[in-house]
Amino acid sequence: MVDSASRIAKKFGLSDLVIGLTVVAIATSAPEFAVTVSAALKNQPSISVGNVVGSNIFNLGIILGLISLFSKVDISPKMLYRDGGLLVTTTILLLFFFYDLTLSSFEGIILALILVSYVIFLIKNKQEIDEEIDEKKFTFWDVPKLFFGIAVIIISANYLVESSINIARFFGISEWIIGVTIVGAGTSMPEFATSVVAISKKKHAISAGNLIGSDLFNMLGVLGIAAFLHPLSIEPNEYISLILMSASVLVLVLLMRRRWKISKFEAVIIIAIALFRWIYDFIY
Repeated sequence: MVDSASRIAKKFGLSDLVIGLTVVAIATSAPEFAVTVSAALKNQPSISVGNVVGSNIFNLGIILGLISLFSKVDISPKMLYRDGGLLVTTTILLLFFFYDLTLSSFEGIILALILVSYVIFLIKNKQEIDEEIDEKKFTFWDVPKLFFGIAVIIISANYLVESSINIARFFGISEWIIGVTIVGAGTSMPEFATSVVAISKKKHAISAGNLIGSDLFNMLGVLGIAAFLHPLSIEPNEYISLILMSASVLVLVLLMRRRWKISKFEAVIIIAIALFRWIYDFIY
């Protein structure tokens, strides 16, 4: 789906910047979007919000931590201040919006508008985004492949939500846990694959940029549109998990700023924080 969408966009004359900011970024977040919206429409808010929180844990904890253990990851000031700053601001804004344990349709619109403004700002200022762009030429088969990819994502998202609910009920655990673990990790596979490929090509900035960008799209675009379609409510203990998410994001940004790279020791800290957040959710 990502490759076909990129080639179609290229065929219509869109630049790599626009393709990276829109087509590729949205396409790699398609699983989170499909699952979160599907769960929201089925009135399963714990899976909707838990999926985004779990994806955050997996992207900025497990994936980034593992990559930093086995490869050098340099952090550019532009990425840290631009994307990292917006990431911290977004998590704090989510805490404020969820203070009453509900993300309303109006608040969802605000989140989505922030994402649109962010993309417009990057395009106007010619700011590149750290995303891989497929370089192959367009062929007729890209059109059916694109629609086939979209159909598979939508259908599998529905199966994933239904199966997650059934698993939670069978084992007597909360839907939040399923959303934070199985669903969150499962929908982060495109980001994981992109980061691994980027590291293998020695494009280290793409790894960190892809993960930060994905979390921005998840929190602003995915949660924003899901809340617009159906308000999302959470439990008090789930709100505490959001507080932990905000704290871990702040710690991560401070670690990135420390020496403009993530050391192996800091990678262990990042992974430990992610595991702690998972353990907290399991216990409470």
